[in-house]
Amino acid sequence: MAFDVDGVLTDGSVWWGPLGKEWKRFHFADIMGISLARRAGLVIALISGEDSPLVSRYAEKMKIRHVYKGTRDKAAALRHFSESTAIALESIGFMGDDVNDLPAMAIAGISAAPSNANPQVLAKASFRCALRGGEGAVREFIDAWLAARNLDPLSLFQDRP
Repeated sequence: MAFDVDGVLTDGSVWWGPLGKEWKRFHFADIMGISLARRAGLVIALISGEDSPLVSRYAEKMKIRHVYKGTRDKAAALRHFSESTAIALESIGFMGDDVNDLPAMAIAGISAAPSNANPQVLAKASFRCALRGGEGAVREFIDAWLAARNLDPLSLFQDRP
């Protein structure tokens, strides 16, 4: 699965402090969703138009190796992710929220959008979340993916022999 960051993993807000520090808010439901996805064997990528150090920090914390920052062509980034992991585009889910995400959504096997995404994005999304970006939409998408494969999230946290 690949995710845009701002507006998908965050609510799209940016806070700038008086010394120029940038802050973004991430939701713990989405953090748990990413953790569940990784435990289920999914490879995760972040594809962001912003070149923010906070994207790198999030990726480091979540152990996400495939990170594309400052990306103007998200479809090219998604193709690179596909090629570098040998995962067919048809097998990749991509979640975006704005018009710059549409080219990547068009080539992904399944496209998703949070409920507060741009109307053009919602019209093209094959999975429309009930939740808003930065408020659990990523978790909702991952839970749906797990359910479609009859994977119980609790079982992903049980010790395995």
